[in-house]
Amino acid sequence: MKFNGIFLFLVLALHSCHTTNDQKQLPTRPNIVFIMSDDHAYQAISAYDDKLIQTPHIDRIANEGMLFTNASVTNSICAPSRAVILTGKHSHINGKIDNRSPFDTTNVTFPQLLQKAGYETAMFGKLHFGNNPKGFDEFKILPGQGDYYNPVFNTQKGDTTITGYVTDIITDLTIDWFEKRRDTAKPFLLMYLHKAPHRSWLPAKRHYQEFTKKTFPLPQTLFDDYSTRGEAAESAEMNILKHMTLIYDNKVNSSDIEALGIEDRALPNRLARMTAKQRASWDSIYKPISTAFRKNYPSMSDSTLMVWKYQRYMQDYLGTIAAVDENVGRLLAYLDQVKLSENTIVIYTSDQGFYLGEHGWFDKRFMYEESFKTPLLIKWPNVISPGTTEDEMVQNLDFAQTFLEVAGLVPPEDMQGESLVPLLSGEREKWDREAVYYHYYEYPAEHAVKRHYGIATKEYKLIHYYYDVDEWELYDRKKDLNEMNNVYGDPAYTSVVDKLKPKLQELRTKYKDSDELSNQYIQVYKENGWIAQ
Repeated sequence: MKFNGIFLFLVLALHSCHTTNDQKQLPTRPNIVFIMSDDHAYQAISAYDDKLIQTPHIDRIANEGMLFTNASVTNSICAPSRAVILTGKHSHINGKIDNRSPFDTTNVTFPQLLQKAGYETAMFGKLHFGNNPKGFDEFKILPGQGDYYNPVFNTQKGDTTITGYVTDIITDLTIDWFEKRRDTAKPFLLMYLHKAPHRSWLPAKRHYQEFTKKTFPLPQTLFDDYSTRGEAAESAEMNILKHMTLIYDNKVNSSDIEALGIEDRALPNRLARMTAKQRASWDSIYKPISTAFRKNYPSMSDSTLMVWKYQRYMQDYLGTIAAVDENVGRLLAYLDQVKLSENTIVIYTSDQGFYLGEHGWFDKRFMYEESFKTPLLIKWPNVISPGTTEDEMVQNLDFAQTFLEVAGLVPPEDMQGESLVPLLSGEREKWDREAVYYHYYEYPAEHAVKRHYGIATKEYKLIHYYYDVDEWELYDRKKDLNEMNNVYGDPAYTSVVDKLKPKLQELRTKYKDSDELSNQYIQVYKENGWIAQ
């Protein structure tokens, strides 16, 4: 009997080894670190493109994991994107269609489910809506957009103001939680959410001293005249020359603008939060820039002014990103130091993409490439092969299901995304998505981007603008990388349109979207006085 028992043990052991070798065994209940910045364009991450900035610490996540080149959002605007991420549902289902509408707190979010399953949950940084997020053991979040300097944070114990620079502070709060309050007996979900590089792009001292001296290459489409697109592109109010403000965005002193007799849109003065010492340092760099602008403006042509505004935009926008990259490095180094990296999945993304002068624009909202696509980099030791690039069509809609599966949980049936685990674990044959769906609602509103929905495949993008227009656009994503030519009416693409329109309707049906639902949301705008009756 003793011999038989030993024999049985050896058989079971060999069988176990055989199973492990043939089927990749995923770590059980790994820690999850979700890092998200605000409006961080993939063009401003050197793992994607190194023409503008080097981001070695963010790049490390791709070097040790996976870089997604076809990640996109379902609705390219801040709060709705975050609601999609938390709920795993499209905007028209979770109800957060725009930055105006309240978030329906009856929605079940993935942090609630992880917390219920025994994960410790913490959130630090920018949520954008609400001041009491459900499903978190601890949070310290910025109210609304928050401030770059000396920001206020909402906490479970009340509001507190912390002196310093917001990107550094969010990291300080995060590491403080790790060191003093994290329950080491539990796996954790950390949501580490940066305000930067959201407008109005106020860099830290160490970075504005550096970046205001830099000059950046111009995008190919900076002087786009929109003649090969429809009314939506032409009527949008996000052109750097026409709509970027000199005082708020480009940091020209109001006294210089008044002396030049320029009409400039008044926006909140975020510099007022600085201490006297912070403001003196700021003025030592930005006042000479303003003085030089006052001197040179009278001789500037429109093209010269456009280039000047673009350079000022890039100097400050990229300066805020430099702080994000540094602080991502701080957090990754801390995880290494305390031996947490090995069993932690780390995700870096943005709530959407952003225009860095492409088509002459700043901001986001459109289904065009630079705002539709978002950066996504994931590392998961012993699961993802280091240095992998993935071009499958994935969305922020997929994050909730991914995190739940990673934690060994079954996602609720009403979530609408797909778990990324098959892609992360090298089982691409289990991924069968060919197209993704997009729908933007916030119009009439800031930047005047018209309502539209559409479908994107790896090859094409079909967009329908509605409400006060009825226009279709089709782009060949392989031949027209800059999306300069709407080929919807081109006879050569008739068969493509005929194929994509039914697929678009299939997606609308699958995700429970419809013209009737769109009209209901338009009616909400009318009832609130956002649209004239």
